[in-house]
Amino acid sequence: MNRWVLLAGIVILGAAAVVLTQKRRVDVHASPAALLNFVADSERDLLRMPTDFTRMPDQEEIRIGNELASLYVERQGTKKVSDEDLVSDYLTRVGEQVAKGAHRKLPYQFHYLTQQGMVNAFALPGGHVFVGAGLLALMDSEDELAAVLGHEIEHIDHYHCAERAQRELALRHIPLGELISLPMQVFEAGYSKDQELEADREGVRLAVATGYSASGAIRMFEAFARLHEEYDGTDKTPQDEAARVARQTLEGYFRSHPLPAERIAQIQKLIASENWGVRAERDLQVAFIFRTAKAQDALHAGNYKQAEELANHSLVLRPDQLKTLEVLASAQFSQANFSGATKTFRRILQIEPTNSEMITSFARALAAADKKSAVSEFQSWASGLTVAKPLSEQVSAAGLELLSGKQESPQQLEKVLLQDGSPQAAEGLGELGWWHYLAGEYPRAVELLGLAVERSPDDRRWRLRLGWADIEVRQYSDALGILDSVTYAPGTESEKAMARAVVRWRAGGKDKAMEDFGEAIKESKAEWQNSQLMKALYSPMTAQSIAQMNDEAQRRSEKPNADAAHHRP
Repeated sequence: MNRWVLLAGIVILGAAAVVLTQKRRVDVHASPAALLNFVADSERDLLRMPTDFTRMPDQEEIRIGNELASLYVERQGTKKVSDEDLVSDYLTRVGEQVAKGAHRKLPYQFHYLTQQGMVNAFALPGGHVFVGAGLLALMDSEDELAAVLGHEIEHIDHYHCAERAQRELALRHIPLGELISLPMQVFEAGYSKDQELEADREGVRLAVATGYSASGAIRMFEAFARLHEEYDGTDKTPQDEAARVARQTLEGYFRSHPLPAERIAQIQKLIASENWGVRAERDLQVAFIFRTAKAQDALHAGNYKQAEELANHSLVLRPDQLKTLEVLASAQFSQANFSGATKTFRRILQIEPTNSEMITSFARALAAADKKSAVSEFQSWASGLTVAKPLSEQVSAAGLELLSGKQESPQQLEKVLLQDGSPQAAEGLGELGWWHYLAGEYPRAVELLGLAVERSPDDRRWRLRLGWADIEVRQYSDALGILDSVTYAPGTESEKAMARAVVRWRAGGKDKAMEDFGEAIKESKAEWQNSQLMKALYSPMTAQSIAQMNDEAQRRSEKPNADAAHHRP
């Protein structure tokens, strides 16, 4: 009888436990951090398992690594990014040099992962090493890269990768032939503390034996230390997707690796014990690519000064990069450094003299810098062209003449464009219409921009510019209508909101205007607060309205503080 009572009690307790577990169940979203943390937490359990596996033959390890690498590369997709081949070739060249000193003579292969959020490197069994763009972006020298590659090579050379694979197979009860079902995060995550420190030591030995400075490893870990401080001290919910993925990856990385300070201390002791002398570090030959990428990010974020600095740094490493020069010119113009932007645009046009967008931007920068000399400066540049002059050159020359008060050439060009039904002519009409706007000839600007909208109805530029021109002829309802028809696109929403704000401000609706103004400055506050830039880009009345709204925003932000101070006992 007692046995039955005991059994019933056990069943009841078991049922209660199941119910309680279900009530407290927590749904966890999959993420790089979750997977890396899982692997980091399971490392202790893996190490408790028997370690006397029969070591797999090299050929078997190579086969498994090839299959895993092939599957991983396939999942990354085939879309190429700019300069990918250049970075990949460089990575292979440095990696093969470092790998020559490895004990195991495996067919080492080196892969570049182009995701900016990939602030990591990892190895697969058999000789595959992957390095993320986010990690390369932290480096300044080839010696840092050699230390990272040496570290990953040593994970392979000392069987860390192979043993990890065998342990995971045993833990998950996966047959050897189904190894490709393992998540790649198993290899992205760190190993045991001893294995990580071993890979650090032996990786630096490899790099030094190849002729690199051991200081490269120290500087790499110092970069990790800065990242660790940033990770601990900043908001954990970045909005940008690449930043979010990078932060999640770093969360798992810092949980699964020794602290940077400990790794630095170990390398410093190694340098002292081995009596390694001081060696000059070599430049990272692809650093310019990542400086330019950072400059572009800063430009898009409205951090124009930072964008200018990064672009200049990249150009020191490799002059005459078109993409970088364009970032530099845009950053200079956005800071109202019109003379600097003019010089940069001229550098661009020396390389690519028929770039229509750059020709137009060059003319605008000249006009913003000095309207009196703009025509002669532009003509001087155009006279040196050894190729057929593009339409943008003719339109820009006519536009600069409009600013100087001349009408004959612009009128002749306008007649030609009106008779031409090509897309290029529509583009020319739109640009010429905007030059009329900048010259203060608003009715004609409305007419030409209206024609550009009719001929190119899907081009957002002409709709936005027509809205600005409608404001100047006091067609406020028309302006709001055309602005509302501008479809969403990154980079246009701020201007669209500011144009609506100016309409409402000019029409007397200040409160609604300030709502739109607040929406506009969310994306590019520095730009809209630069009065010199506003005077160069828009009409005098519009520039004045934006300045007044800036003052009103400042007044409204100060009022609550003043009221609070007044009522404070």
